[in-house]
Amino acid sequence: MTKTIVTMGRGGTGKTSFVALMARYLIERGETPVLLVDADPDQNLAEMLGVDLEQAGKKTIAELLTDTFIASGGTLSGIAPSKRIENRLWEQGLYEGGNFDLVAVGTKWVEGCYCLPDAALKSALGTITRQYRYILIDSPGGLEHLNRKIASDVDIIFDVLGPSSKSFAHVLRAHRVIQEVGIRYGRFIILAGYAFPADLLDRVEAETALPCGGKIERDAWVADRVMAGESLIDVPQESPAYLSISEILDNVLS
Repeated sequence: MTKTIVTMGRGGTGKTSFVALMARYLIERGETPVLLVDADPDQNLAEMLGVDLEQAGKKTIAELLTDTFIASGGTLSGIAPSKRIENRLWEQGLYEGGNFDLVAVGTKWVEGCYCLPDAALKSALGTITRQYRYILIDSPGGLEHLNRKIASDVDIIFDVLGPSSKSFAHVLRAHRVIQEVGIRYGRFIILAGYAFPADLLDRVEAETALPCGGKIERDAWVADRVMAGESLIDVPQESPAYLSISEILDNVLS
């Protein structure tokens, strides 16, 4: 059975590096095939996985929409746009690697919002869930994707917390939006990001009334690789960030 995990958090908390290292964790344990979905317009996930989508000849969902309805003069009437690009998405948008596949939503479409890319992603995910053991979604700090329910049934939601009152507010707002829009989920778990002070961990559950799964350790290896635009899939086994994430996932996924 496919498990869907959504990771969110404000910018700078380390959520995308967490998703990349979670992919490594699953691959290392043979929990494949894995589909990674980059729903963040910053599009950093591919780089952290060592993937160059353009070089691989792959396009984002937003780019496929532009090709179909702008460059080719397509119309938005009739068949839903999300349905009309679905085949193109799997042929031209899906990067297929040895241990994982990857698809990216991309930046805002010409209308100025993510409505159509999100609809296309939601439609596509509904057709392929049984093909993957895990679907990992890297969601942006903004909550617009949640409002459009790109994934309506989620097993685990991780919210990576930064050391600020705004990050706490983001957690509470995200949890409220999820309830309001009717996203079905199994667990909502807060993770303390690498910059969150370890001596303040007790405040997380006390101030949010939500479970805290642990803290992601600060890691010079990860920081250096992110700065250099290098893959995190092969960070050293003794990487503090990877060890802390492995411990978190051992507890959460067991």
